[in-house]
Amino acid sequence: MIEIRDLTKKYGDFTAVDQLSLSVQRGEIFGFLGPNGAGKTTTIRIMAGLSMPTSGQVTIGGINVINDGVKAKALTGYVPDRPYLYEKLTGRELLHFVANLYGRPWRDCEARGVELAHYFDLFDWIDARIENLSHGMKQKLVIIAALIHDPSVLIIDEPMVGLDALAQRQVKVLLRRLADEEKTVFLTTHTLSVAEAVCDRIAIIHRGRIIATGPTAELKEAAGRPGSPLEDVFLELTYGD
Repeated sequence: MIEIRDLTKKYGDFTAVDQLSLSVQRGEIFGFLGPNGAGKTTTIRIMAGLSMPTSGQVTIGGINVINDGVKAKALTGYVPDRPYLYEKLTGRELLHFVANLYGRPWRDCEARGVELAHYFDLFDWIDARIENLSHGMKQKLVIIAALIHDPSVLIIDEPMVGLDALAQRQVKVLLRRLADEEKTVFLTTHTLSVAEAVCDRIAIIHRGRIIATGPTAELKEAAGRPGSPLEDVFLELTYGD
């Protein structure tokens, strides 16, 4: 569903992403982990069509993101790490606006928006102005907005920011539900326990390059730490002893 081949992004003499290649299958939850500055958000922004690569190729559902960005975006829901919201809109108005951006009639998307609002205990606030919502409520609304058009691929950067324990559990259950519906989830997070709990496979990026990829159990075996938490394996692979 997602194919990245020899992706490179340079800013002057600095290489943020260096010849990165990976594949993600339909119905898979794929974790993309790395230290700060490793190249995670740069990669995700290219996948979401918000940044152009220096070289390489990204396809989503067989559609080239660089050459045919509008069609690729139609298949994709994107949750950035620092979302911008129109604070004077209500939650319902925002969802209506996002549905229109994707060329979807509100009547076709409203039931899904209402269902997700109920799921996240947000329905009682759906007609309140966004400026009156808490940070956690806004994060839930951003996730709903990314799913309002029923995308085949969800790209999500730090999904747990500002969420309490219940909301984090709701997100994890939702991600698994999406995978069971044959949706593809590509997520990056610094909460390694979340990655270990929900991801089918994980790639670790360090200094712009993939240094390890595979199911969690395989990464632990490769690092000689079969019984250790993912955090220990991650730290050893990225920082050494």
